[in-house]
Amino acid sequence: MTVHVGWQGRYYEDFAVGDVYRHPLGRTISEADNTWFTLLTMNTHPAHFDAHYAQRTPFGRILVNSGLTIAMLLGQSVTDISQKAIANVAMTDVRLTHPVFVGDTLYGESICTAKRESASRPYAGLVSVHTRGLNGDGDECLSFDRTVLVYKQSEQDTIDSFPDAKTGPLTLEGGRA
Repeated sequence: MTVHVGWQGRYYEDFAVGDVYRHPLGRTISEADNTWFTLLTMNTHPAHFDAHYAQRTPFGRILVNSGLTIAMLLGQSVTDISQKAIANVAMTDVRLTHPVFVGDTLYGESICTAKRESASRPYAGLVSVHTRGLNGDGDECLSFDRTVLVYKQSEQDTIDSFPDAKTGPLTLEGGRA
């Protein structure tokens, strides 16, 4: 019997400068997503939640809150970039290059731009990436640079949080099949 662990992210050693990671899930932004995020973060600009006001702007319709756009792209990149991270260290050069509207679907990809072992944490390394978000038409809507502190493979057992079942491993004989 083989136990296949679900995808749990990359360790420091798994990154190579120049490698591109296309993040697997696109996400369509709904009106509820935009309104809830805008009001939750206390952003009072009516272009994000007042259709009547937004019609009078140069865009002619409600704009998705840029904070939501950034957060969504950052979240999309976690699976490939920071699932094994200890912490985000820096996020710089955020660029909002194309408007995002309700109903747009965002896709993300990142390229590893640098990596080095941590001088103060021998169990980790620093990985830098440039990430960009594309809408369904292929327009780049935003980009940013990010550096994360990522565990090394030697810490695999230390950070594994899946519990051992008190009843033993799952088997065809002992489990429900």
